[in-house]
Amino acid sequence: MFVDPGFARRVWHLLEPLHAVFYYAPEVFEEAAALGYATEERWPSYFAWRAAPLGAADAERVTAVFHSFSPATVGRHVPSGWEVADPEKVVAARAGAVDRAYRMLFGDLADGPGLAEAAALTRRAAEAADVTGRPLAAANAALPWPDAPRLVLWQAATILREHRGDGHVAALVEAGLDPVESLVSFAAVGAARPEVFASRGWSAEEWESARARLAARGLLEEDGTATAAGRALRAEVERRTDERAAQPWRALGPEERERLVELLGPLWVEAIGSGLLPSETTLGIGKV
Repeated sequence: MFVDPGFARRVWHLLEPLHAVFYYAPEVFEEAAALGYATEERWPSYFAWRAAPLGAADAERVTAVFHSFSPATVGRHVPSGWEVADPEKVVAARAGAVDRAYRMLFGDLADGPGLAEAAALTRRAAEAADVTGRPLAAANAALPWPDAPRLVLWQAATILREHRGDGHVAALVEAGLDPVESLVSFAAVGAARPEVFASRGWSAEEWESARARLAARGLLEEDGTATAAGRALRAEVERRTDERAAQPWRALGPEERERLVELLGPLWVEAIGSGLLPSETTLGIGKV
């Protein structure tokens, strides 16, 4: 069954905040602190929560699959994070963290029929996802499913966002963009200000070197904005990402897909309206 790649982007915009709010919720930081992670900043727990399904992965593997973070940034948290709590313990703790965060975030909606229906539909898509060659999606898809619909929704959203992310990394590699070039080229098309990408840990020298490489390829103007060729390359990356992300949604019929969009709307409003998520992110949602 054909699925318009535009639908894959549309539903990603709805599901991504439902996944990402996990990394900002106070309840999740409390659970991370209980495991022993420092919580003055979000990165110690972020790397633990997100990488744990991979097992006790070393810094090189996490750097490769996360793609956008500098090796130095990853190396500050991996593998030392597994000395705080082993991956199995971190994965087990995610359920309790999601449960607390979603109950606080969604209130009565957390136990409502709309969320349960959305969870069932999203799970069907997640279970249909082809995770071949997609390490983060495969690692999350291999985890057992929880019982509570709100936990099912988060796990399904996580599998699908990592499925998309793995495909996006493949598209970037095909385009000949290394990790820092990927960020520089994304900033160049206006997805977010360059300062927003500072969280990925690349030095000013590494950023400028990437700019020089992209300029030499005719992809950047002297002022750091994208040339026509640079914009076309990024558009092609996004097109390929959307096409690859459409595959899981073939498991749902057209009416079911539209029903899911309808069901996710109120949850998206709560996530965005919570104030937990940054207004500008490295994903460029709403910009590209």
